[in-house]
Amino acid sequence: MGVPAFFRWLSRKYATLVTHAVEEKPKECNGIQIPIDTSKPNPNEVEFDNLYLDMNGIIHPCTHPENKAAPKNEDEMMVAIFEYIDRLFNICRPRRLLYMAIDGVAPRAKMNQQRSRRFRASKEGVELTEEKQRVREEVLKRGGYLPPEEIKERFDSNCITPGTEFMDNLAKCLRYYVADRLNNDPGWKNLTVILSDASAPGEGEHKIMDYIRRQRGQPNHDPNTHHCLCGADADLIMLGLATHEPNFTIIREEFKPNQPRPCGLCSQVGHEIKDCQGLPREKKGEHDEFADSLPGSDVEFIFIRLNVLREYLEKELTMASLPFPFDFERSVDDWVFMCFFVGNDFLPHLPSLEIREGAIDRLVTIYKNVVHKTGGYLTDSGFVNLERVQMIMQAVGEVEDNIFKKRKQDDENFRRRNKEKRKRMKREQDRPSFMQSGQFAPQALGMRNNYGPQAVNNPRQTAFQMRMQNTTPTGSPNTSFNSDGSPSPSGVKRKPEDSDSDPEPEDNIRLWEEGWKQRYYKNKFDVDSTDEKFRRKVVQSYVEGLCWVLRYYYQGCASWKWFFPFHYAPFASDFKDITDMFTEFEKNTKPFKPLEQLMGVFPAASGNFLPSTWRRLMSDPDSSIIDFYPDDFALDLNGKKFAWQGVALLPFVDERRLRAALAEVYPDLTPEERRRNSLGSDHIFVGKNHQIWDFVRELYRTNTSEPTDIPPELCHGIGGELTVHDGAVLPDEAVFSPVPMLRDLTQNSAISILFKDPQFEEGFVFKAVVLPGAKKAAPTLKPGDWEKSNNGRNWKPQLGFNPNRKPVHLDSSAFRTLGHVIPKDNRGQGSGQYSNAPPPGAYNPGNAYRQGSRGHPQLPSLSNSWQSRAPSYNAPPQQRNFGNDPLMSWNRSQHSQSSSYRQERQVDQGRQGGYPPRRDDRGDRDRQPYNSGRSYPLPPPPGRYNWK
Repeated sequence: MGVPAFFRWLSRKYATLVTHAVEEKPKECNGIQIPIDTSKPNPNEVEFDNLYLDMNGIIHPCTHPENKAAPKNEDEMMVAIFEYIDRLFNICRPRRLLYMAIDGVAPRAKMNQQRSRRFRASKEGVELTEEKQRVREEVLKRGGYLPPEEIKERFDSNCITPGTEFMDNLAKCLRYYVADRLNNDPGWKNLTVILSDASAPGEGEHKIMDYIRRQRGQPNHDPNTHHCLCGADADLIMLGLATHEPNFTIIREEFKPNQPRPCGLCSQVGHEIKDCQGLPREKKGEHDEFADSLPGSDVEFIFIRLNVLREYLEKELTMASLPFPFDFERSVDDWVFMCFFVGNDFLPHLPSLEIREGAIDRLVTIYKNVVHKTGGYLTDSGFVNLERVQMIMQAVGEVEDNIFKKRKQDDENFRRRNKEKRKRMKREQDRPSFMQSGQFAPQALGMRNNYGPQAVNNPRQTAFQMRMQNTTPTGSPNTSFNSDGSPSPSGVKRKPEDSDSDPEPEDNIRLWEEGWKQRYYKNKFDVDSTDEKFRRKVVQSYVEGLCWVLRYYYQGCASWKWFFPFHYAPFASDFKDITDMFTEFEKNTKPFKPLEQLMGVFPAASGNFLPSTWRRLMSDPDSSIIDFYPDDFALDLNGKKFAWQGVALLPFVDERRLRAALAEVYPDLTPEERRRNSLGSDHIFVGKNHQIWDFVRELYRTNTSEPTDIPPELCHGIGGELTVHDGAVLPDEAVFSPVPMLRDLTQNSAISILFKDPQFEEGFVFKAVVLPGAKKAAPTLKPGDWEKSNNGRNWKPQLGFNPNRKPVHLDSSAFRTLGHVIPKDNRGQGSGQYSNAPPPGAYNPGNAYRQGSRGHPQLPSLSNSWQSRAPSYNAPPQQRNFGNDPLMSWNRSQHSQSSSYRQERQVDQGRQGGYPPRRDDRGDRDRQPYNSGRSYPLPPPPGRYNWK
């Protein structure tokens, strides 16, 4: 799920680390779509070695998308997943490895969050159905029109959980998809593909991180491997930093807020279900050809370059006069650790730390002030120094009271501004239609010169709008208005003018008043504030959680059984004497089995995904664990405004009671259910062109049952063990399609085999360091991101991955195109769209011959003489850039070489200047020049250029 608001804060603070992905679109010829050749160079001018896909971030938007119609059945969902992976592969084009990881059984600490989300989704689904039925009845009673209610089975997204039939079918479909691409796509022919499906335990992103950690420990690993990880969770950024790989990039969908969504009743855009009035559907297009399409467009992708983030952090975390040697890699680990305090998937964030309030910046400031006293860093390769962490927490605790008071003050100021904005919008809405704004608005005498409105850009358009406003009725005497000033539908009462848009939840804690700590523990934990023993227990559990999370990020799962047993976090000022609160986690713990996890995270409404006898444990009143599955539960907003931000007060699952109840129904499982309830392994796929193909095929010929080490020289340096198994994809054997609309692979040459990551002895510590031989990426930050004293280094902004990209310049054809929308005469105003915009000042500013410039005489216009044509006897023709295509690498160098004879800009400093025409051939003196009626400036005097 990630950390809410973390990516928004990060992208705003460090904007340079985000760049848009270039995607090559498929072309059509005679109605046939031509597939993209992904074996060609990457259009993003970077070559990725490994691409990792956190598949749950792909499965959810493909099964229940928000920007388009949902798939009709499971087969269409699978095809949508295939197409999504194809898009990502086309953008990234990995050359060595494609790793696809689906969430398997999660650690117990994660299951609590999964349980909360699934119970909440089930509750919201029931409430949505009830609201739709209620609003439908009200609209029909008022005589409104609604399309007939479509009866279809609602897709329960809870099925995207290990152990369900859906996830088992998804694994089969992905095995078919990989085999098909290895056989038919030239970009896949030398690729190693690893598929870790839902039967392999562990979260998808952490299975990927575990693979990277273990490969880094191999002697054949390339320290300069360029990794690209796809996922929407913000914690992937911290996981990427934790690898200490110099080349790590994250690709994710570009988030576009406030996208239109159709109403669940009338399927029209522009309102929610609760505001539906049952109005007739508007015609979309001349022939209603866009009736079933949403106004949204396909999602676009962005790259997050962690090497740029490392540059930012290096500048921000560098500290002078330390009593110990400064180590940037250790400071990055401390930064990742401090981000845990503002929220993660396993612990609630501290009450006084909110990302939107600059909590991370505050922690960094405190860290840099306190680190001189700590005598060292907070963490070391995933292990925490609690004595030093206590000093940080105590520094935060000293300002907690001020943080709460400032939060209340900021909230009151925000409400006041919103209230004034609503009043202002209503006044403007109530203004008579003949009252104009802008240049034509009435002004007080003597105020027009200095404080009057700006002149309109297009007087004719403004006059047209005035006429239309005076002739078009804006409302009737009975029209009511909403609080934001917009007309409200008929029959809907408007809210009082001074009321807020939404009622605020009652706050019994009042953190901004004295006694906030006592009220907090009384209301949230139902204990008295004097119960020091209980408060110590909460702090101890939170300290264990911090150690568990950091170990999980850097070393893997330290304990499958540990979890934080409270819904709320303690205060920073409660972290006292925490040095001895944690010793070590329990050893040799095992994960849940898939069906056991379903019993731990599913509500009773999703029990249809479980065996019938297991399902009865969720609904039978006599069940020994019926208290784990409440039909309704409280939702504490905890100071937030939206329900999704609240805390679901669900009972925690007792593992011993759950296992005891399941022991009675385990004998009822069918052989198929027993298979789905078992833990599996990863699969590795290669095509016939891969170097290791013959080696794997020989393992099947000899029927070797023992695990065999991978020859790293045959598999891009990848280490691990291979084991043959039944049901593998084998060459010369058909691969049958699990999706009826897709064809079978009758001529197959791909092969698959079980794969296991390299194993290390118990207690081995993966060092959080940059590997020897790793090359630091070239700096990319622009000058404004650094202090002036940067040792004279010439920092330049980098918009893409290519540091040698030259800036694009306009050629003569582009100047002529701009001439149609820019003033046609230097002495008069034009009427084009950009008539008020001066030309950019970046085109050859060194021109000494400017019309009307200070210190130079005004030159006469000789547009019809031969001198107005620039000589170009031996100059090669200029390279044109047709359309909107950017300059590619094959023509960028030639284009930059033509700068010596590029158009010179003539600017009138006192006026809105134009662009000169293109230079015609000097030999064509009798030809009529382009647009000879324009006034063109003189060319440079003879001798400025060497035309020999």
